[in-house]
Amino acid sequence: MNIKDIKAVYFIGAGGIGMSAIARYFIKKGLVVAGYDKTPSDLTKRLEKEGVLIHYEENIDEIPHACKRKESCLVIYTPAIPEEHQELQYFRKNGFEIEKRAQVLGTLTQAHKGLCVAGTHGKTTTSTMCAHIMHQSHFDCNAFLGGISKNYGTNYILSDSNFVVIEADEFDRSFHWLRPWMSVITSTDPDHLDIYGTKEAYLESFRHYTELIQPGGALIIHRGLEMEENLQDGVRRYDYSRDEGDFHAENIRIENGTIIFDFISPIECVKDIKLGQPIPINIENGIAAMAMAQLNGCSAKELKYGMQTYGGVDRRFDFKIKSNRLVFLSDYAHHPKEIYQSAKSIRELYKDKRITAIFQPHLYTRTRDFYKEFADALSQLDEVVLTEIYPAREQPIEGVTSQLIYDNLKEGVKKEMIQKDQVLDYVKSHDFEVLIVLGAGDLDNLVPQITKLLNRKIK
Repeated sequence: MNIKDIKAVYFIGAGGIGMSAIARYFIKKGLVVAGYDKTPSDLTKRLEKEGVLIHYEENIDEIPHACKRKESCLVIYTPAIPEEHQELQYFRKNGFEIEKRAQVLGTLTQAHKGLCVAGTHGKTTTSTMCAHIMHQSHFDCNAFLGGISKNYGTNYILSDSNFVVIEADEFDRSFHWLRPWMSVITSTDPDHLDIYGTKEAYLESFRHYTELIQPGGALIIHRGLEMEENLQDGVRRYDYSRDEGDFHAENIRIENGTIIFDFISPIECVKDIKLGQPIPINIENGIAAMAMAQLNGCSAKELKYGMQTYGGVDRRFDFKIKSNRLVFLSDYAHHPKEIYQSAKSIRELYKDKRITAIFQPHLYTRTRDFYKEFADALSQLDEVVLTEIYPAREQPIEGVTSQLIYDNLKEGVKKEMIQKDQVLDYVKSHDFEVLIVLGAGDLDNLVPQITKLLNRKIK
């Protein structure tokens, strides 16, 4: 279907963070936008206010008439939707144009210069940082992000710029639809083994992704990753890390809640970069974001301003309370390496404080595959509270529960197992110095209530 022929767009899984960004794009274009999602959320409520028609039960009768015309309606679905979904089956049987979210993004990377960020973890923060730098620069950009930018209150930026910043998701090999002009790869720690089967298949998927970068563009890859690249002729290659590589940091100063460092670059070094969101892991994320922005022409002044004014992403090291008596934050970390980095950053910021984590594991398969690694990462903290596993798209697996992680926590870590519906009572009855809620499930829905409870305690 020619994009000019599209009059309506229907989303199956409209409330997903990535899907909602595309829904907003089509709303801005003045099209009829509707869809299904399993459960209401803050995000779906916001989409409804913006004009997206959403319902919450599988029901063909709920599909608007404008979305039942196959010659003018594009259907977009997320891979998390099962094939037997009634509405997906209806559209398939009636010959509608049906595309995955990633296919739509792939079309946009062919029409614009795609600045893509891939990796097991770090991609949401890095892509949001890059989008903010570019948007604040004289170039501007479009952006489709995997999290809500605190600078803009959305996961989507629309402009007349030729650049589009995209978070390149490896789940279900979605990033293979993209044609990046440039790409950062932050990490390749195996994940989604329910999709890939083996670590080797996961790494091969990233190798193939590097083949898709357009000649004249560039790959900016984290130093020391366990993967092989296969770049087309004419694609430049750079590496980066916190302390070494073509792009890296020097003269790092972490004190009194601020982080300042010098950005070392083969193009132009920039002194005294100040992080607007002063978290140690953001040094490395910021280096990657600045590298991509600088390679596309952003000036030293634009890099400094963009980094200093970057406000962060909802659920990514998201501080809710920051006082001398108590610190409370929420973090989307749900892979062992993410949790390791999150715990390391908290420990670096609060060396002498008692740190407590409430963690909701995400997916039975991920827990089965990595429970020992989860336990090792969480064991950096003083106290660990585990809830039941959030299943998302999966059915239970016999013998796979949070107990696997609990039993492997290191000696000396205070630990407890509770149900999600006991979390608020647990918070009421315990005292904390630093408390973090971890995970990609629905535990984050309780964060506003936890924040209120803790604020009462410190008054």
